[in-house]
Amino acid sequence: MPIIKSAKKRVKVAAKAGARNSRARRNLRDALKAFAKAVEGKKTDQIAKTQQAAISAVDMAAKKAVIHKNKAARYKSQLAAQAKAAGVKQAASPKPKAKSQKAAAKKPVAKKPTAKKPAAKKPVSKKTSR
Repeated sequence: MPIIKSAKKRVKVAAKAGARNSRARRNLRDALKAFAKAVEGKKTDQIAKTQQAAISAVDMAAKKAVIHKNKAARYKSQLAAQAKAAGVKQAASPKPKAKSQKAAAKKPVAKKPTAKKPAAKKPVSKKTSR
């Protein structure tokens, strides 16, 4: 058991993070197994549903840094390929708008011209001789 206060805190934080990571890893495995079972059963509606759940679990694991983002992309690609091979049509995912379209969609707000106040005159300093 650590003696130093900061080391005690690190033990607590590490335990909490370990529990969170193991939970995310377990959810990921369960979702992938459910998808594999649905593919074996060849039920297209169930395949589509479990594919969405699996993709969500993969994204969550990548977000929590349980798996690397490239590994998450590979998993998602494999899931899509298996679903396509099973005959499931991919739902069209809504694509985010480009920044230029977002800017064009917003109407520019006309700002009211503000009346400028005249600059305050500085008092003329008197030159003094020594």
